[in-house]
Amino acid sequence: MAALGWLTPRRRSATARSVLAGEAAAEAARKSSLQLEREREEAAATAAAEPTAPAEPEFPVVGDVQAAAFFDLDNTVMQGAAIFHFGRGLYKRKFFQRRELARFAWQQAWFRLAGVEDPEHMQDARDSALSIVQGHRVSELMSIGEEIYDEYMADRIWPGTRGLAQAHLDAGQKVWLVTAAPVETATIIARRLGLTGALGTVAESVDGVYTGKLVGEPLHGPAKAEAVRALAAAEGLDLSRCAAYSDSHNDIPMLSLVGHPYAINPDTKLRKYAKAREWRLRDYRTGRKAAKVGIPAAAGLGALAGGTAAAVALHRRRH
Repeated sequence: MAALGWLTPRRRSATARSVLAGEAAAEAARKSSLQLEREREEAAATAAAEPTAPAEPEFPVVGDVQAAAFFDLDNTVMQGAAIFHFGRGLYKRKFFQRRELARFAWQQAWFRLAGVEDPEHMQDARDSALSIVQGHRVSELMSIGEEIYDEYMADRIWPGTRGLAQAHLDAGQKVWLVTAAPVETATIIARRLGLTGALGTVAESVDGVYTGKLVGEPLHGPAKAEAVRALAAAEGLDLSRCAAYSDSHNDIPMLSLVGHPYAINPDTKLRKYAKAREWRLRDYRTGRKAAKVGIPAAAGLGALAGGTAAAVALHRRRH
């Protein structure tokens, strides 16, 4: 993305920076979605050309085309925080020293034990990541990100949430990740899970090289809502017919935008907020379902079937 140096965060209000981050994330998400779609078409064409392997049937576009689903990533789709797993992978490749690894490890331990996002930890992790990737090519980090996904992330996908996403896909709806993680990392995860694309934090790059700065601010809290709003406008979606999923009370602005909000593995504040508004709740952390309010039977069956399929796939991959 071209540098936007004249839009310095210090000269803009917090709201304006949220809007800028959201719009930048939406633009990047649409571009990555087109690329993912081209890759799927090429893969389908290759499969069709193979005489020994039957071509996969084209995905049926049925149902409400003005509806889509938006999934938070950290602790909603995946156990832990993507940026911390990414940091572990970069350390393994000697991008930084042991002291930075210790900080990443402490932040990840806090996130896993507390189950909530600590703003200072998340900001520190983002600042560290930006300084680490500064001067590196975007293409280089994308290639490394593919390897890191296989090493640290693939086995941390919640089968239950994966099943919910698949249910939307099976209904012909687009499914987007919405995360404060770098858009490049989020796009890799979306592609591996077969999702439509990803909205993520956009790091500034010039001529394909990271500058160490962000476009706007991290895609967190209100910025996520702005990103979803911008993407919905560009895609012609009706937000009242869309669904959103998250574990964190920080995502209440995004969840409140849609007609079908879900609290997944919710933190204490979100659980209380969701119950008061009769939002749908699911908890996959202990292998049991949380108390649910008004979950349609079809959605429950779809999630169960999809979750079982994902669990079998994970088991096969491990063995």
